Amino acid sequence: MLSDAMQSALNEQIKVEAESSQIYLAMASWAEVKGFEGIATFMFKQSDEERGHMLKLVKYVNQRGGHAVVSLLDEPKLDYTSFKTLFTQLYNHEVKVSASINKLVDIALTGKDYATHNFLQWYVSEQIEEEATAKAILDKIDLIGNDKGGLYLFDNDMKVFSSAGHNIVQ
Repeated sequence: MLSDAMQSALNEQIKVEAESSQIYLAMASWAEVKGFEGIATFMFKQSDEERGHMLKLVKYVNQRGGHAVVSLLDEPKLDYTSFKTLFTQLYNHEVKVSASINKLVDIALTGKDYATHNFLQWYVSEQIEEEATAKAILDKIDLIGNDKGGLYLFDNDMKVFSSAGHNIVQ
């Protein structure tokens, strides 16, 4: 059984994961309209993955005797002035999600909810990967600079990584 504090915190994380899915979806739509097929493919895939993270939390809350709440979401507010700006926002968002997961872990440990602590370890590992991927993308964008040919190759790389089921870190 979940404590009220743990259930409330998990429901807040459900919203965070839903917002993450929406952020990736908004970025995917922008990239697709701009003709960046690889970046769009990557972002659509990440949006689906974030929705999966949300659904996993919903199932967990309900299975532990709680009630998962699906919240209203605001439209993502993103700055599309450059790829670096866009991916910097993405990286910063992933850091924020990691902090949110860490807060959940702390609540679970403080409340001696070891089942939830165990459940959350998957999210801790996942966030390490998400941050590393976002950072690797930013590093590649820094290498490319303003080179249009480099951006074209980067977009193709993103498509290959997405379709092969890999992430950009590998």
